[in-house]
Amino acid sequence: MAIVPINELNDRARDIFRLVVENYLDTGAPVGSRTISQLSGLNLSSASIRNVMQDLEEIGLLAAPHVSAGRVPTESGLRLFVDGMMQVAEPSPEERRAIERGVGESGPIEEVLASASAILSGLSACAGMVLVPRRETVLRQFSFVPLGQGGLGGATQALAVMVGADGSVENRIVDLPPGVGSGALAEAGNYISARLSGLTLAQARDKLAAELVRDRADLDAAARGLVERGLASWSADASERPVLIVRGQANLIDEHASADLERVRQLLEDLEGKQEISRLMEGAMRAVATKIFIGSENKLFSLSGSSVIAAPYRDGEGRVVGVVGVIGPTRLNYARVIPMVDFTAQTLSRLMR
Repeated sequence: MAIVPINELNDRARDIFRLVVENYLDTGAPVGSRTISQLSGLNLSSASIRNVMQDLEEIGLLAAPHVSAGRVPTESGLRLFVDGMMQVAEPSPEERRAIERGVGESGPIEEVLASASAILSGLSACAGMVLVPRRETVLRQFSFVPLGQGGLGGATQALAVMVGADGSVENRIVDLPPGVGSGALAEAGNYISARLSGLTLAQARDKLAAELVRDRADLDAAARGLVERGLASWSADASERPVLIVRGQANLIDEHASADLERVRQLLEDLEGKQEISRLMEGAMRAVATKIFIGSENKLFSLSGSSVIAAPYRDGEGRVVGVVGVIGPTRLNYARVIPMVDFTAQTLSRLMR
């Protein structure tokens, strides 16, 4: 159904529509004509207000969830309200201080971003989300440590230990082919440390492949297989690892959840599938300003009826490196949460300089 532009609504319809949406976002309950007549200074009878609400329902801005239960805004109505009618409020001084205090804490950037996500969750009563900047690990040292002995054939697993150029240390467990001994483990680790140090994982894989093609990799078959397994353990993990930090899922189970448990269950399932949410957040990286996704506008939330507010943050060179935002029901306080998310993104951008 085509939705009429806001400028095609007359003043009476616009005022009643705004009051319905604001009251619904505040209470989460359907709004009746009697409520509007008591809230407003419109000097209209309940019957007149009810007629206007019926007109707004016919053009797709309002809906009646139950017979004689009042009206709620449709997703299209919410979009119209957010884009054309909402009066955005600045974050309060207390909210600004809370965001700046949490984001300004020293420590690894992942911890700072997790703190930003938790703060947004607490302030918005939604789940807070931060898309962490993707980092290319640069190799400095690599080793394999056997795990257990596995009888005469040697260990069946090894711990692959990678030290990055920034001093970071990461471990992965890799399965070993039968018969691989400690000599092959040492040879594989020494090869990576000596020949591939200073390269990113992608560059290391490319160089190894090129040397294998030219038969210039000074490795026996067992060590060669270990080098390939060791590098592959990180490449596969990097492509599958969620880069999304989510905090405050419990906020999604509020006093209204009992009336809509299926929606909440679906939303929590959406959050478990971080790859899909990450792709949605990555779409916000191309946005100039705060991006708002309402309900089924994104197929990911077609069942859960959720909204996402997300804003990109930048590094010292002005490049977008991540996204911060919140996810919650479509009934959230957009006027308050949108500037809160935007301010958090600005604060993170200042931190990245």
